[in-house]
Amino acid sequence: MAMATSNNTKALPWYYLPTIVLVAGCLVAITNFGVRSTFGQFTVPISEANIWPREIYSFAMALQNLLWGIATPLAGALADRYGSARVLMAGALFYCAGTLIMAFTGNPLVFHFGGGILVGIGIALSSFGIVMAALGRIVPPEKRSWAFGLATASGSLGQFIFNPIAAGLISAYGWQQALIILAFSTLIIIPFAMPLMVQNSSGSSKVAGETDLSMREAIAKAFGHRSYNLLVAGFFVCGFQIAFVTVHLPPYLAEHGISREMAGLAMALIGLFNVIGAYSAGIIGGKRGKRIPLSLIYLLRSIAVTAFILLPITPLTTVIFASVLGLLWLSTVPFTMGLVTVMFGTRYMATLYGFAFLSHQIGSFLGVWLGGRLYDQFGSYDPVWWMGVALGVFAFLVHLPIREKPAESFAAA
Repeated sequence: MAMATSNNTKALPWYYLPTIVLVAGCLVAITNFGVRSTFGQFTVPISEANIWPREIYSFAMALQNLLWGIATPLAGALADRYGSARVLMAGALFYCAGTLIMAFTGNPLVFHFGGGILVGIGIALSSFGIVMAALGRIVPPEKRSWAFGLATASGSLGQFIFNPIAAGLISAYGWQQALIILAFSTLIIIPFAMPLMVQNSSGSSKVAGETDLSMREAIAKAFGHRSYNLLVAGFFVCGFQIAFVTVHLPPYLAEHGISREMAGLAMALIGLFNVIGAYSAGIIGGKRGKRIPLSLIYLLRSIAVTAFILLPITPLTTVIFASVLGLLWLSTVPFTMGLVTVMFGTRYMATLYGFAFLSHQIGSFLGVWLGGRLYDQFGSYDPVWWMGVALGVFAFLVHLPIREKPAESFAAA
């Protein structure tokens, strides 16, 4: 037996070791989220270059978020069945192709196909949800919340890294060259995903302590679980708030006399402070529970947005708002993913989180599209800001009744 263990250890290359897989997954999250988070900086230059009303670009970004959500359960099912690496690599190709189309077309329909459909599918296939599902299988249960927080924090670090780069590229070379460079940068996801190939033969095998359900049975039983439905409803709000800010905060700041560089800095600060917020959420979720902190995040978001839109918009208030919002930005994700695993285990984690994320992205679609649609109608973003405030209070209330315990139908007899 000792010899077999030794042989198995030798047969495992260094790049398949858990630490390397963890680092590789974080690098995927940095790239995936980093590039996407820069698209708000292109709202004005692309709209002006093509003489488009703002709704056209906004609808493409809304469609991107919707397709990201629709494709996520499918991506999760593929990852649960065939492993994460191939799914991530395919996503990088879709991501690159769609971003290149954004750079070269002036036709709204083609732009919606590239920037909306292809990029949305690419983001879904290479998203940190797929990464977190992979990490959830290689870390022990007591470390999962920490791993989810680390992966989420890595995505935020990508926002911090890529936003100043995108702002600098636009200023130095123009929006088109900037998009081309960002498009090809998505392809580095492919080598980063290679260490996750260690899981490609694992499939969705039965996990100790969990009942032997088929994927279809697992999905049906999850949607029959009240707490899961409440979690799915609350995650809708997260998508609405975050997607609206990602796409429309830069032009909102420009209208109030804030420079493009300061707007890029604001988006970067959101990412930087979310590294702290998301990582802290992972630690808190592992030690003190997930339901109450998750509820409070939504309430604090509403308070922060209310203060921001009622106070004068200055560089100082912009920096303070971005920093506070960053602490609350994606810190919902480790708690949400953690609650999914608490209730349903790890076997179909990517799939069941994928359906929750679909709700998130329906919210994202509405947040981004309504931002552009109502701006064109009223000449102001204020109606959508206030919608986000009201929805934050709703999410605070809807998470409180969630039962943070395993679902009976998913526990082994």
